[in-house]
Amino acid sequence: MQQIAREFNFSETTFVFPSKAGHTRHVRIFTPAREIPFAGHPNVGTAFVLASAGELGEIKSSLTVTFEEEAGLVSVTILESDGKIESCELTAPQSLSFGKTLPVELVAAAISVDPKEVVTKTHGPQVVSVGLPFIFVELRDRSVLERARVNMSGFEALTAQDVMPDVYLYIRASDGFDIRARMFAPLSGVPEDPATGSANCTLAGLLAHYNQDRNGSFSWRIAQGVEMGRPSTLIARAEKKDGVVQITRIGGATILVSEGTIYLD
Repeated sequence: MQQIAREFNFSETTFVFPSKAGHTRHVRIFTPAREIPFAGHPNVGTAFVLASAGELGEIKSSLTVTFEEEAGLVSVTILESDGKIESCELTAPQSLSFGKTLPVELVAAAISVDPKEVVTKTHGPQVVSVGLPFIFVELRDRSVLERARVNMSGFEALTAQDVMPDVYLYIRASDGFDIRARMFAPLSGVPEDPATGSANCTLAGLLAHYNQDRNGSFSWRIAQGVEMGRPSTLIARAEKKDGVVQITRIGGATILVSEGTIYLD
């Protein structure tokens, strides 16, 4: 499986197996470099492909499936209209959890920006997860986001902090999107990802957590992949009750790009 994922060289490749415990399917996910316990868009795409192939039966406007993964159970709701799949939305397999906060200077060096361009009013560079951890970094403005570049020696230095340095950068926007983002994971075999569902799902929980003023439902429209010429639009949602983030979700539209056959020796 790892060799196939490396050959495809996509951000992630999924492998689908019969369920081990009575759920819809068992799913394993690989980047070109390693297996990961959870990811967002691979689950959305896998649900779309299975539904499109008739593997899930009749949708009848809405169907929720459950995938078994290393991080836990991932539910994906498939929405259909006029016989066509409109969108898929997943619920993260784990509760929002926080890891260490990293030195601004160290993270800034890894993404080739000035430490003063990293925003720390809400949170510093921090490891956060709902099934797959990322380092979340808020930047000052769009020009800084666009200038950010991978500095491999800086990413390697981050590993000394005992974290997997998959770094999610974001700014707050007001141009038709609520958030603009990028994600660098060069040590996972992903120099830059055009749409990172797991990270954006986590961001929804992160922002809801730090919004001390209210509970209830939160939603963000997020742009990612613009700087690499592969723009994506994501809708991230969170539910918060009594000051605690209960649920995080990510979804969007999906299309079939290609299909084929792999021949193995």
